[in-house]
Amino acid sequence: MARQIVTLANQRLVGRTIQLVREAFAKKPGSRVEIKGPKRSNDQNAAMWSMLGDISAQLLWHVDGGRRLLDVEEWKLVMLDALRRENRDQLKLVPNTDHTGFVNISGTSSSDLEHEEMRDLLTIIRAFGDQHGVVWSEPKPKGDPRPAPPPSAYEDAQ
Repeated sequence: MARQIVTLANQRLVGRTIQLVREAFAKKPGSRVEIKGPKRSNDQNAAMWSMLGDISAQLLWHVDGGRRLLDVEEWKLVMLDALRRENRDQLKLVPNTDHTGFVNISGTSSSDLEHEEMRDLLTIIRAFGDQHGVVWSEPKPKGDPRPAPPPSAYEDAQ
């Protein structure tokens, strides 16, 4: 059976979901059904990338015994790790292929975060940035039709 995602936005979709569950059980008992809370909002997503861009542009961090700027994707992984630790999720660390370090294979992706988890992640990012003296860029005014700049817009040209 193909993967199906339904957002429970109205009674018709609730009924459709019930129908899909019954069909899945009839065709393949033991099928898995996953119910998740609301996904992160577009505003939360924009705030996350803006904040990560600010941190990336302003903070040097410890990598391989030295200090360097991390890009926004690397900072996102650092902050997702902080969220997992805050939630006391078990980390799964394994040696990397050349045994010079470790890889976290816990598998959390920011796109999988629910609204509340994203709120917690933004709180962690803000607290970390405040603690390290990050000057936050101004949020985009509400109603501004221009798209938010992509994360690459915050990276320093090297």
